This record gives sequence, C-alpha cells and structure tokens, in this order.
Amino acid sequence: MNAAGRVTMNMPATLLLVDDEPNVLRSLRRVLRRDSYRILTSESAAAALATLEENEVDLIISDVRMPGMDGASLLSKVRARWPQCMRILLTGYPDLGATINAINHGEIHRYVAKPWSDAELQIVIRQSLDFQFADRDRARLESLTRQQNQQLMAWAAELEQRVKERTARLEATAQLLEQAHAELERSFVTATEVFSSLIHQRLPKSRRTNQEVLGLVRAFCSAKEIAKDSAQDIEMAAALYNLGRLTWRDGMIALAVDQLKKDDRVRYQQYPGIGENLLMGLDPAQKASLSIRHHQERWDGAGFPDGLKEGAIPWEARLLKIIVDYVELQRGMVIARQLTSEEALSLIAGNAGRVYDPDLCAQFIDLVEAMDEQKRSEDASVVSLAPHALIPGMVLAQPLYTDDDVLMLREGTLLTEKLIDRLREFEQSEGNSLVVHIWKPEQNPSVC
Repeated sequence: MNAAGRVTMNMPATLLLVDDEPNVLRSLRRVLRRDSYRILTSESAAAALATLEENEVDLIISDVRMPGMDGASLLSKVRARWPQCMRILLTGYPDLGATINAINHGEIHRYVAKPWSDAELQIVIRQSLDFQFADRDRARLESLTRQQNQQLMAWAAELEQRVKERTARLEATAQLLEQAHAELERSFVTATEVFSSLIHQRLPKSRRTNQEVLGLVRAFCSAKEIAKDSAQDIEMAAALYNLGRLTWRDGMIALAVDQLKKDDRVRYQQYPGIGENLLMGLDPAQKASLSIRHHQERWDGAGFPDGLKEGAIPWEARLLKIIVDYVELQRGMVIARQLTSEEALSLIAGNAGRVYDPDLCAQFIDLVEAMDEQKRSEDASVVSLAPHALIPGMVLAQPLYTDDDVLMLREGTLLTEKLIDRLREFEQSEGNSLVVHIWKPEQNPSVC
C-alpha cells in the first residue's frame, strides 16, 4: 500500500489545502512533500469551491478561521456537494465553537489542533484516505453483488424460457392451467409445483421424482400438523430440490450415484449448492433454498456440501433427505438396482442414527405404513374414467398429469363442463388416452 492508502488505483490521492495564510499552506506542503499526493491549494473558501468544481478531490484540509466564509461553513458545503471527499479541520483551542459547528454540520472526519505535529498530521491523512478508499471498495463490491444477482435471476428466467420452447405441448397445458389460476394463487408452493413439472422436460421419465417427493412431504406435514409457513417452505424445496441437476449432461443424469466416476461424483455433490444459487434472488424461496442446499447432509456429518451434523442440519433438510432417498432408491438412482418400497424403508431404517435423523426416520416409516393402509381403503372409493365418461360435478381424487409429468389439475378440482371439454380436446390433440381418477359420487369430499 502506498502513502495515500490506495491499493487498486494507480493515480495518487488528490489533497486540497485551504488557508488564508500562504505560510501555513507552505508549511503543510513541506509536511506532505515526501508523500505521493497531488496537492492543490486555495487561500479562501470561494477559491476552494472553484477548485473542487474543476478537480476530483479525495481529501480537503481547511483552516477554521478565514475571512468571508469560515472553515466550518466551507466543509458543510463540501459535504453537501461532494460527500465522498474526506474533510479535516485545522483548529486552535479558541476555535472550539467553530469546531463543534463543523462536526455537527460539515460532518468532518477528523480535526487537527494547531500547532500540529507533522507525524500526527501525516497519520491522520493516511487513515482518512484508507477509510475513504475502503468505503469506496465496499460500495463497488455491493454494486458488483447486485449485478451478479441480477445476472443469476436473468439466467434462471432464460432457463425457464428454454424449457418452454422445447415442447409445444406446454401451450395446451397452459390453457388448462388458466382454469386453475385462482387456485394456484392460494399457494406459492403450488406455483413451484408447476415449475417443477417444467423441470421434468429436461429429465428422463425414470428420473422425474419431484412430484412423488412433494406428495410425501405434503402427507408428512399434514399428518404432523406442521405450521403453514414451514410446510410451504419445505413443499417448495421438495418441488425444486433437483433444480441443480439441470446443469448435468444427459449421460450423467441416466446413471445411478454408485455408477458415477470421480469427476461426475464431484459434479453430483455440487448440485444442492447450484440449486440454492438459482433460487437466491427469489425472496419467498430463501428458506426453501437453504433446505435444498443441505438435503444431502448426513446425521453423522459425512454428507455434503458443508458436512453439517445432527441438529446443525435444518430439520426440513433432514426430512427431505429421507424422502428423496426413499423415492430415488425405488427409481434406481442411488444404486443401479431398483428397490421395492419395503427394501427402501428397511435400508433407511438400518441407517437411522448414521445417515438419517433417527426420530424423523421412525416418523416417516410410520407415515408410509399408514398411507399404504389408507390407499387400500381409498381404492374402493375411487373410479378411473376416460374424459368422454366424465360428468360435471365430479371431483378429482388424484392430481392429473400429462405423459410428461406436467401438472394439469390438482386433487380436489371440481370438474365443470368447460373443463371436461378441454380435457377431451387435449386428449384428441395429443393422441394419448387420459385416465382421470375421481371420487365415487357417495365419496365426493368438499372441494378444497
């Protein structure tokens, strides 16, 4: 660092010395002659203001007593018009009132008593410039951070647009989504579920796990009566947890974790952090992005990306880890063989206290067993129909997805004549058969 305190700038600092006595100005120049400063002088406040109009000045030193405009008034004007310019007042003991006025109105950085110590004056100037340049550098870094955040948000928007452009069929889906607009507005999580469906366009069908993970998370939150805000945060994380995987090459997406080679394994361990970064600019997603970052941590601290352990891992991330592994084990995404539900639960139970939170593990296993029992009971109350057999007033018993796992209608949607017509038109345009699961008339619940 040079005498002016500049680290990144090649030009020397510019100092303006103001005093109505030429001898004082010469004395100040003598003190500072060994330092690499660009020094300007003025013998009045008016001349100093004119100099400031024509020059970029880093620091001004003004005497307190001058004819016309005194130093306190001058520094007050400098503060108003050139706030980045550091301000130092030269003052004597009798000038205490003027000094106080300069502090209150000119917000001077320091004042130096006359007669001054040369060494002290040099230190005061250097410290003032160091403070100024550090503050400028802080402002520069804040501006750079804002720009990077804006670039990240623009990249996320571009990614969403590319996904939309890859399939023309999303236009028909968008028309159906308009019918559910009022319902989607009730929950930001529901909107993220739709975005999750768009993510699926990048993933092979066997790797489209978001909807299943989200369904289990919702079931857990409902069973445990999790507070609404917390439930929405973890549901959002469940809908978007594999967002970071969109940056992988196709060949890597198709492999199980235990098949990844060294470089791909390193990239695999980066995806939670990438997912968090992609959501950084979205205020409603801040807690969800934290769960996404930590959903591959382990109870024993051997996970990634930060090696957090036990209670240091957010509970939402600990739950998400269990559910993600349960689903991905059955899809053959963790090990090359696809496990049954019973095998996956057994493996998770065997790693409780090492990989998984033991308490959450036990609660999740109980939930899955209860859900299996409930499904067997509900199957007798649900009927599956093609669109041509639907009747207005029927209620969806299960969410309706396209073959590409794009969400069309949510569970509990009341089917109207117009909505049924759209389903029929969609089926005809796609050339694929839709299967709609509805409650039997005697089982129809109230519409959510």
